[in-house]
Amino acid sequence: MTLVKFSPEKKNNSLMPGFNDIFESFFNDAFLSDRMTTRVPAANISETPDHFHIELAAPGLKKDDFKLNLEQNVLTISVEQRQENSDDKKNYSKREYSYSSFVRSFTLPDSANETGIEAEYTDGILKINIAKREEAKSVRRQIEVK
Repeated sequence: MTLVKFSPEKKNNSLMPGFNDIFESFFNDAFLSDRMTTRVPAANISETPDHFHIELAAPGLKKDDFKLNLEQNVLTISVEQRQENSDDKKNYSKREYSYSSFVRSFTLPDSANETGIEAEYTDGILKINIAKREEAKSVRRQIEVK
């Protein structure tokens, strides 16, 4: 029995180097990678004493593209964007429609105030501020040592 080590970093060590090159060039093609990759914006979640903050990086959109829904303590952010380039000439050899969408859902903690949610979209970032309930806000006070 022979033990063969496989290292994906070194193509020379692979069992069939030519075979791997075919698949690598096919799956790394820019045409396919744009259409096969799901694009979900990255999110930053932070907390201050009075609010929870969600920041979603979604450049190239308009504030009207976003739909925010709150149902049973789950905040859902969705975008559906269609773009059709209409041309009356009908003499083109290639025409592409653009369609992109995503959905992100966040479960809010029990300390969140559902009526105190505000959203703002500036410079490609959707900022959502979620107020905390009064009883959930952290109370700070100085304790005297006796």
